[in-house]
Amino acid sequence: MNTIAITPWGNSHGIRLSRQLMQAMGVSPDTPLQVNVLGKGRLELIAKPSRPTLAQKLKAYDPALHGGELMAEAPVGAEFGARA
Repeated sequence: MNTIAITPWGNSHGIRLSRQLMQAMGVSPDTPLQVNVLGKGRLELIAKPSRPTLAQKLKAYDPALHGGELMAEAPVGAEFGARA
C-alpha cells in the first residue's frame, strides 16, 4: 500500500505519483487520466488512451480498407454532380 500526501501546487493542490506506482498502473507522464470521485476521501484514476497523432493515423491508413467511394451505388436523388 502506498501513502502519498496532498501538497500545495500554485493556487491548487496536487499529488505526486512515484515511478513504481505509475509503472504498476501502466501509465506514463503523458497519459491522460479520468478522475472519478467514488465517495468522501475516495478517488478512482482511469487511464484513457491518448488520441492518435496525424502521423499515427497516416501510418495506419490502408487504401484497401479506407479508400474508394463511400457510396458505390448510382445516385438516387439530387446529389451534387448527379446527372438527371
